[in-house]
Amino acid sequence: MLAGGQGLVLTALGGRLYYLSIVQGEKYKLRAEKNRVALRLIAPERGEIFDRKRRKLATNRPDFRVFMIPEQAEEIAATLEKIGRVVRLDERRIARLERQIKRQRKFVPITVAQGLDWRTFAKVNVAVPDLPGVVTDAGLSRFYPDGEQIAHLIGYLASPGEAEVAANPLYQLPGFKVGRQGLERRYEDRLRGAAGTRRVEVNAVGREIRELPPRQEAMPGSDLQLTLDAELQKFVMQQLGEEAAGAVVMNAKTGEILSLASAPTFDPNEFTRGISQENWNALLKDPRKPLINKAVSGQYPPGSTVKPIIALAALEQGIVTEQTEHYCNGQHRFGNRTFRCWKRGGHGKLDLKGAISNSCDVYFYQIAEELDIEHMAEMLRRFGLGQNYDLGIDGEKAGLVPDRAWKRAAFNQPWHGGETLNVSIGQGALLATPLQLALMTARLASGNHMEPSLVSEDLETDAPDTAFSKMEVNPLHMRIVRRGMEMVMEAGGTAHDYRRSKNAPKQAGKTGTAQVRRISEAEHQEGVRDNDELPWASRDHALFIGYAPVEDPQVAVSILVQHGGGGSSTAAPLARAIMDKALDLMTPPLPEEGEA
Repeated sequence: MLAGGQGLVLTALGGRLYYLSIVQGEKYKLRAEKNRVALRLIAPERGEIFDRKRRKLATNRPDFRVFMIPEQAEEIAATLEKIGRVVRLDERRIARLERQIKRQRKFVPITVAQGLDWRTFAKVNVAVPDLPGVVTDAGLSRFYPDGEQIAHLIGYLASPGEAEVAANPLYQLPGFKVGRQGLERRYEDRLRGAAGTRRVEVNAVGREIRELPPRQEAMPGSDLQLTLDAELQKFVMQQLGEEAAGAVVMNAKTGEILSLASAPTFDPNEFTRGISQENWNALLKDPRKPLINKAVSGQYPPGSTVKPIIALAALEQGIVTEQTEHYCNGQHRFGNRTFRCWKRGGHGKLDLKGAISNSCDVYFYQIAEELDIEHMAEMLRRFGLGQNYDLGIDGEKAGLVPDRAWKRAAFNQPWHGGETLNVSIGQGALLATPLQLALMTARLASGNHMEPSLVSEDLETDAPDTAFSKMEVNPLHMRIVRRGMEMVMEAGGTAHDYRRSKNAPKQAGKTGTAQVRRISEAEHQEGVRDNDELPWASRDHALFIGYAPVEDPQVAVSILVQHGGGGSSTAAPLARAIMDKALDLMTPPLPEEGEA
């Protein structure tokens, strides 16, 4: 019986051994392998962003970094204190790291230091074996060579949020950054690439011993090429200087955006590294709003820059002809209100082209008495106002083209004739962005219904699309309005001080000055103070739209200087210089002597 019992036990043990080693052998082999071997993700190299001439706007460069995985660190405060002996960590930085550790999950690595020089990085690596949970990495970080000049366009990278980390294992990699604004955010999936994998042998505490084959390399992200010209962008930003301003330069034949600038600006590299609280507060408190992209997000009364479009609406409706004259004595009576011209004393008798070149308000008040707001609104929308264009930039606004339906929906009130007079000179509820004004100018200059574009697949091999439909406006009426804009830059026009020499490409344009406050009757009687004498926030906005050369428009531009005063004195000289530079860059260089 004893021998039988022993036999049964041995049989059971043998059966169990057979079951575990043979039947379940593969399962436990995989478990053992999993304990010994860990799978690590390899971060992909982010795609680069180029301008139209393949100059780098966003690239990657080596970055020596130190990370901590909180759940693997024995004593967080002590560990940070030891790292601080090698890497400079002030009390504020340590406090910020401790707050970050409390907020996020303990398995998510935090960036302790980055951008280290090689000597400091080597010292940290010497100390790493005695610092559980501390990881060093010689990776890549995002770098913007032109920094502030392209900040509003490109955006920047930042650490992913807790929800993003939980949803995507790739985001758990130490120091991994994602697009947070601009094109970096919009094209995140394209630029990011696909992660690779590597197998590593680890010890009981999870520290890597050696790498095991096979290794699957990461797939780098795709590059992004823009229609932007980096040299022109730099020039435009220099022209805007410290003003609160927005400017857009567009190819008048294709709609390609050559420059889209907003000032003041910020350094996106600072955001990628981790901006300090002091600098962040300074950006928030700056009254010129450097974080807002004024070229696409700034909505302003367009002022007299829309008078050519109002003139087209009047011509199309048969309200005026090229020869129609009105007399301007400096004011226009409508109902019980007096609407005044910008020129005290008036312009005298003017025809349509003269009204455009002199920017006579009274002439357009006369038009507005006969021209219905619906016809005005329809023509303004036809030329690009009141719409979004989805360029991939954050914060693009549609502006506002008011009409009866809008007034009823917004205020439950009927439309009044006096509001039509205000819209006729680009004031009242009418709002536009510099991007929309540039597109309006390009459509006016070319006669084509083009769309703006910023991202191009391959500018070197693919010819820009020029197969646009024609604007549904009488070509004769377009020529009349264009002639009025040419006269703006000639003797007697509002921008005659900035007319070109006889040999220079001839430019056409339209000045605009948009009031930001209502001027009282008492101020009219006393004489309104010069803009320079007013507080900055009470000064008029200065605007200018233009295109060149007149004979064959190649470039269209819009400029807005917030609280800049007069369009003719502030915006016009900037626009003239920018158009000259754009034409110069668009003109191919002459062949060297002896070249075919």
